[in-house]
Amino acid sequence: MRTNVTEIFGSKVFDDRCMKAKLPKDIYKKYKATIEEGKPLDPECASTIATAMKDWAIENGATHYTHWFQPMTGITAEKHDAFITPSGDGSIIMEFSGKELIKGEPDASSFPNGGLRDTYEARGYTGWDPTSCVFIKEGILCIPSVFMSYNGESLDKKTPLLKSQELLNRQALRILKLFGKTDVKRVNTTVGAEQEYFLIDKNLWDKRKDLIYTGRTLYGARPPKTQELDDHYFGVLKPKVARFMDDLNVELWKLGVLAKTQHNEVAPAQHELAPIFTLTNVATDQNQLTMEIMKKVALRHGLVCLLHEKPFAGINGSGKHNNWSMATDQGENLLEPGATPEENAQFLLVLAALVKAVDENQDLLRISVASAGNDHRLGAQEAPPAIISIFTGTDLEAIIECIIEDKPQCNHSAGKIEIGVDSLPEFKKDNTDRNRTSPFAFTGNKFEFRMLGSQLSISCPNIMLNTIVAQAFKEFADRLEASSDLQKDLHDLIKETFTKHKRIIFNGNGYDDSWVVEAQNRGLLNLRTTYEALPHYMDAKNVELFTSNHIYTVNEMKARMDVLIEEYSKAINIEAETMVNMAKKNIIPSVLKYIKDLSETVAVKKSIVADLDCITEEAMIKKLNKLIHEVYTKTELLADDIVAANGISDNIKNATYYGESVLAKMVDLRAVVDEIEQNCSKEYWPFPSYGDLLYSVAD
Repeated sequence: MRTNVTEIFGSKVFDDRCMKAKLPKDIYKKYKATIEEGKPLDPECASTIATAMKDWAIENGATHYTHWFQPMTGITAEKHDAFITPSGDGSIIMEFSGKELIKGEPDASSFPNGGLRDTYEARGYTGWDPTSCVFIKEGILCIPSVFMSYNGESLDKKTPLLKSQELLNRQALRILKLFGKTDVKRVNTTVGAEQEYFLIDKNLWDKRKDLIYTGRTLYGARPPKTQELDDHYFGVLKPKVARFMDDLNVELWKLGVLAKTQHNEVAPAQHELAPIFTLTNVATDQNQLTMEIMKKVALRHGLVCLLHEKPFAGINGSGKHNNWSMATDQGENLLEPGATPEENAQFLLVLAALVKAVDENQDLLRISVASAGNDHRLGAQEAPPAIISIFTGTDLEAIIECIIEDKPQCNHSAGKIEIGVDSLPEFKKDNTDRNRTSPFAFTGNKFEFRMLGSQLSISCPNIMLNTIVAQAFKEFADRLEASSDLQKDLHDLIKETFTKHKRIIFNGNGYDDSWVVEAQNRGLLNLRTTYEALPHYMDAKNVELFTSNHIYTVNEMKARMDVLIEEYSKAINIEAETMVNMAKKNIIPSVLKYIKDLSETVAVKKSIVADLDCITEEAMIKKLNKLIHEVYTKTELLADDIVAANGISDNIKNATYYGESVLAKMVDLRAVVDEIEQNCSKEYWPFPSYGDLLYSVAD
């Protein structure tokens, strides 16, 4: 029986439909004013909304509520409180007040904070984000919220995201006003986050401590077949995978997530889900929900969903494409090319702002996707290079060149283009192929930021994008609002901006080694690793950007940098400790047993016939004995290096040591172990192989 999608969609969400149906008209109007105009919500209004939410939640089976927030762990957090209140006669009543809706107080002491507070300071406050709908998850009324300290510092990823959205709105309205669009009341950023993931058999996952502890395989020899034949990409879904996807879609649709596209990805056992775009803060909430529900639904089907950026060496890892755009409350997409010179003047000004923003803030965009896991993807032949560049397509690049060179006309495949002081060109959109190697690609009416890792919260990349584009808008508006000849100054500004920042535009093959050399010649940054990128966070220009726009304080920026650096070092530390543990407790004992049994085979054969040929067994024994000694030696070296790393107190130096020394020893150890796996009987090998894991989901 097929699901009636229109009936179930949003059935677990207290959305605008519920608000209209369950709130008095005056309360509904006040709520909408809070959303659209940022007006405060008075206590009486909050209490009425809280009662309506509680009644609706109970009708739908909820018994508890929680302020659902996004601390700096990169995942979500929740503390559940029941609706019950004692009535005095031994019975209870179900209550939920406006105060409880608006504000919560979870213990904040154990969340990462980067030094914003001491561990003995327990207070942290959550506050309802009314721009994101309340929903029911597993019998809990979840209230999307921000999270802050007792002293008002932001301890989460949601607060700065909301600030950045409001900043961009203000500055974009100034740009639109220059073009006479005074009726526009709001500009929102929108995002669609494509999510890649792997599915493997739960019984096999249980036997791999590396997957359990770290989310990726730390050992594993490459099987004879992986993705060479391109036969998995867009292939027919296996029935078990199809059932998982059906179940996942239903759960997401109930929560109002616009899950749209599903398919097999390039690597065996790899898949993708893509939603329809929505408001950025809502998309951020929904992507967090999507990752959580993927894992839970997978378990129902005897599967495990892997969201690590690189769960298997030697085959494609998983990314997350952040499709970002801007739209007015009138339905106009600011990245949609127009049909007239006047409309294209606005589009080209917006495009110029983006080109300027990305060029001037390459470091921030790289930082926004930095993690130990994502370092395995960036720069490989499966993901964009770590060098930031913009893909515009050949037609749009040709127009930009005409503007830069002040040519009176320019002929190319899009037709004749008139360039001059009084007009800007008319051209076709989406008149070129897409470039999958580009980190930041224009795709018709949006930009696709392709560097995100699969398990990353999309909040930080979008905070960066919103803020840097808003800053460019601000500088443009400051200049043009003072203009006495707007049309001329507009043309000059667009030309000047493209001329100054054209180095960031690259439409070629980002995987080609020659691009690294060319990018260096252009003066572009190549921040290959997380430990190279993160220190740039506190560069003077970045501190000025975020503090002057009131997105972060200096202390909040320093805290975030410290949290990210600590996460990087801790992730590698856990992986290294796991490698040592697996080598000592599983690999070395198993191989020694195999050597012992081979030796006993030789002894038995010779006891029967003294001069019997045992060349094969003896050769295997010698080879395995040599390799297992290497494993023992390299394991001890890695263990010693972990101790050395833990003795470095400076965060940056600690991360650098992990990235340069510990990771190198992990690679050395893995190489030997993987060689042993290829020479060891499957009967003795202590873990499921890559072949087992990647082809484990039965038809």
